[in-house]
Amino acid sequence: MYGYYFDPTYILLVIGMVLSLAASAKVKGTFAKYSKVHSTSGLTGAEAAQQILRMAGITDVSVVAVAGSLTDHYDPRTRQVALSQDVYGKTSVAAIGVAAHECGHAIQDAVNYAPLNIRTAIVPAANIGSTLSWPLFLAGLVFSIRPLLTLGILLFSLAVLFQLVTLPVEFNASARALKMLGDNRLIAQEEVKGAQKVLVAAALTYVAALAASVLQLLRLIILAGGRDRD
Repeated sequence: MYGYYFDPTYILLVIGMVLSLAASAKVKGTFAKYSKVHSTSGLTGAEAAQQILRMAGITDVSVVAVAGSLTDHYDPRTRQVALSQDVYGKTSVAAIGVAAHECGHAIQDAVNYAPLNIRTAIVPAANIGSTLSWPLFLAGLVFSIRPLLTLGILLFSLAVLFQLVTLPVEFNASARALKMLGDNRLIAQEEVKGAQKVLVAAALTYVAALAASVLQLLRLIILAGGRDRD
């Protein structure tokens, strides 16, 4: 009983939580800072997105508003760049940076960017893995069924793989966004640096999420190994 209440692997969960919370605070703080810096171009996030898509030769993707804060995303199924209320109608450097980033995903889709295609392909498996991994692992732990422990670890690994593939997709979308903003002078050169800081902070949330998941996977492996020694 002592081992269950004082499981030393909990430290891995704590480290993962700290990393995720720190990254979340960083992106919120950076976004808030540059949301107060209005772009000299006067473009809103939606207008910047529409211009970027047009300059990239993409005519079948629409720009729509979506509720929430930092809920911006590109949906390849509906062919929509969805921008949050803090981005869609705002003229800040942060808003234009985020809008450009989502257009970066639309451009990736248009050019069949391989990592994006891989990420899209493994979404169903990753969803199944994240949903079933823990129930199966816990069942294996409680009833000492090694195959369930192994299956739980393998399924959780699919979720980790998804987050790993997500990193190049996100970094590449930001690189495309900053290039479009700079090359086409949608914002001033000094404002591009502000947009870059917002996108780097956002990217750190994906790095932190991957790190937390890897730590969680390591915890599962350690727990499974401990059960083998019991």
